[in-house]
Amino acid sequence: MVTLFVLGLCFGSFVNALVYRTHENSRKKTKKFSIVNGRSLCVHCRHTLAWYDLVPVLSWLSLRGKCRYCKKPISWQYPLVELASATSFVFSYLFWPYGFNLTGLILFGFWVVFLIGFAALFVYDIRWMLLPHKIVYPLLALAVTQVLLHSLLERDPAILLNACFGLLTVGGLFYVLFQISGGKWIGGGDVKLGFMLGLLAGGFFEGLLVIFLASLIGTVVSIPILGFGKSALKKRIPFGPLLLTAFVLVYLFGSDIIAWYQTVILSV
Repeated sequence: MVTLFVLGLCFGSFVNALVYRTHENSRKKTKKFSIVNGRSLCVHCRHTLAWYDLVPVLSWLSLRGKCRYCKKPISWQYPLVELASATSFVFSYLFWPYGFNLTGLILFGFWVVFLIGFAALFVYDIRWMLLPHKIVYPLLALAVTQVLLHSLLERDPAILLNACFGLLTVGGLFYVLFQISGGKWIGGGDVKLGFMLGLLAGGFFEGLLVIFLASLIGTVVSIPILGFGKSALKKRIPFGPLLLTAFVLVYLFGSDIIAWYQTVILSV
């Protein structure tokens, strides 16, 4: 678990770089900031950072949240994302529902990659209310690959069929809402994210549970915001982070939640 935690910290640092470089390339309509290579820079003075400036969490703490060169503050986002990524790796390992046989290990490898992408989408949507195609599309392709491979490894076509039901449940519903509202109720990025998450959710009921939990979490988050008065009503809450949080819960605990709910219904 220590190894997973350290890997999570490192990949959390990668997430921060991915988010920044993707946004800069999009904002300036350039490919100047490479996603896979290139030296890390201070977002303020653009000074190239040394390796000792890039140690996850520890560098931020040792510099007291400021750039070593220009002394301007470095956002809390950086250590928080690193710690959150590390925690998500360990949490997933502890509650992994597929076991650690060959199939389970392969699925866990896919899951780690998804967690990295989810973290990037989570941060990006909170900061700029967008879900960039450059992150969503590769994750969607990876989701298709996982479902096909899982079905082949288990020799079970039902896995593929159930994934299609999940895709239609979440993505299909969001697409209908998008078309009816002309994009006012839900964004196009949320629709694409819905297709991907529905595919991975792996079933009709799992898809419904993702939507229900996302709505429930959104309600809980909205209540404190509304308490600040009328000005808070004008604030938009990005739906992507709510969906991603709900999906992670469903992916890890969905079977248990559905089984518990069915038991409650049958006992009534």
